[in-house]
Amino acid sequence: MKYIVTGGGGFIGSHLTEKLIKLGHKVIVIDNFSVGRRNNLKSIKKNIKIINADINNKDKIFKYFKNVDCVFHLAALADIVPSIENPEFYFSTNVNGTFNVLHCSLKNKVKRFIYVASSSSYGIPKIYPTPESYSIDPQYPYALTKRIGEEITLHFAKVFKLNATSLRFFNVYGPRARTSGTYGAMFGVFLAQKIAGKPYTMVGDGNQSRDFTYVSDAVEALISTAKNKKISGECFNVGSGKTVTVNKVIKLLKGKFVKIPKRPGEPDITYADITKIKKRIGWKPKISIEKGITLLLKNLESWKNSPVWTPKSIKKATKKWFFYLGKK
Repeated sequence: MKYIVTGGGGFIGSHLTEKLIKLGHKVIVIDNFSVGRRNNLKSIKKNIKIINADINNKDKIFKYFKNVDCVFHLAALADIVPSIENPEFYFSTNVNGTFNVLHCSLKNKVKRFIYVASSSSYGIPKIYPTPESYSIDPQYPYALTKRIGEEITLHFAKVFKLNATSLRFFNVYGPRARTSGTYGAMFGVFLAQKIAGKPYTMVGDGNQSRDFTYVSDAVEALISTAKNKKISGECFNVGSGKTVTVNKVIKLLKGKFVKIPKRPGEPDITYADITKIKKRIGWKPKISIEKGITLLLKNLESWKNSPVWTPKSIKKATKKWFFYLGKK
């Protein structure tokens, strides 16, 4: 089959691209590499076409959607602070860009469309594990733009009959996890600190917990959902089905830590109710947090060139985060 992976040079996108090609498919990667890296795709030697293009440029990307079986739409801007500082940029990419990808898919009669949404759209929920039916309450522009992208996707499925499904990812981690930007993903930050012999920067008291989902499980959820063409116009949570404290993660990684202030707009718990995807799609996670961390530590050297965050640099980088989202 022939697939498009937007954001295919990114963390999850590159793992998905590798898996699709391993399964014998052809993949077109569309990425402007503002977030993703070409180096993430260096192991792939055949059945791949890499298009350096921005999804905001509909005219440039349109032709690549011809005769495509399925589009996985992962291209997006992440990070909280930049979305506060420059919401226009986030709306342009995450909202308008998503519309463009949907438009190209519809006009070229793409058979299947999978949108990667974010669990951040739930905001700070009061029900755990959190089901898909829970109310939506984004706390910052990044979360809002990802939610709007999901709404547009579901609308295309409803009105234009595009065969489309949305997956809400919970705290995906693994090799190639983002470490740049304003205080990158937690595991990437911790592993860079571990290599440098620096203490882990633990937010708050470390009792907050997260539904950490290993990247290979996320990829399997994407592929399993794409295969199920009978389900369209719906959203599904993708998580481990468990919640793990940051204190436990630090214990598993081993090492010293320092505490930094708890950040506003973040939930104390993320915990996906994955009953729906297990029942309807037949997918379930395989990698425990213990196994996932073991796999990360085996690839520790891959984080050697990552930025090493300190309490001082984090305080500076998150100043506007506290200003805009903190108590007035």
